[in-house]
Amino acid sequence: MHYNLLAGYTAFPFLAATDIMQVVLQSDAMGRSILLLLIGGSIWVWSMMVTKNMHLRRAQQQSDRFLMTYRKALHPLLVKRKNQPSVDSPVEAVYLQSYAALEAVLDVQGIRMEEMEDTSELVSIRLSDRQIDSVRNAAERAVSEQALLLESNMNTLASASSLAPFCGLFGTVWGVMRAFGAMSGSGSALLSEVAPGISSALATTVLGLLVAIPSVYGYNKLSDHIRCLTVTMDNFAQEVTGDLERMHRA
Repeated sequence: MHYNLLAGYTAFPFLAATDIMQVVLQSDAMGRSILLLLIGGSIWVWSMMVTKNMHLRRAQQQSDRFLMTYRKALHPLLVKRKNQPSVDSPVEAVYLQSYAALEAVLDVQGIRMEEMEDTSELVSIRLSDRQIDSVRNAAERAVSEQALLLESNMNTLASASSLAPFCGLFGTVWGVMRAFGAMSGSGSALLSEVAPGISSALATTVLGLLVAIPSVYGYNKLSDHIRCLTVTMDNFAQEVTGDLERMHRA
């Protein structure tokens, strides 16, 4: 392998299997470690992005479904009784925490919502400004908690996009130093003597970019999705407390 190392970069993941093996075999222990780290990092980054994207899509679909159910209900407090909880809906998690906070403030007055059989009894509930503020605070806390859950592993993805090019650059510099050191030791100035080592060294930069570029793109796309879900949760928290204030304010 001399100048044709890049000839195999035509199919995903842009490195032919034979070229990868030749690069690994021509590298020393440090170079092999960096190459294997970058290959493993690429696989890990893609698996994490695919898994995160699937989770966010489920969260968006189930949140949209819950919002339709909530807005069609005769009374907001009836949704919990008629709807099976969804484990992947952050919007529903905000509703359930708000509902639990409302149950807590009414329990102090001896009112049990689960014992109310029809909508007219629920409408008769009266809430003070302080009680409504308690529910609002619970909804806002739920939004913050769910946002943190949605953002889990995102810092790791951002770190991968930042560190991968530096790992590749380190491997390249190390390989070039090794190649020129070998040329100096042999006393030969022929390009054919150092081309294999340099091409192997440059392969680490290519692998570093193969990890970094998808990581940056995936991070931005996933962050945008999380931001949309967070705005949806925040708007829903205001909608819930607004409905309670409109229907039950004393």
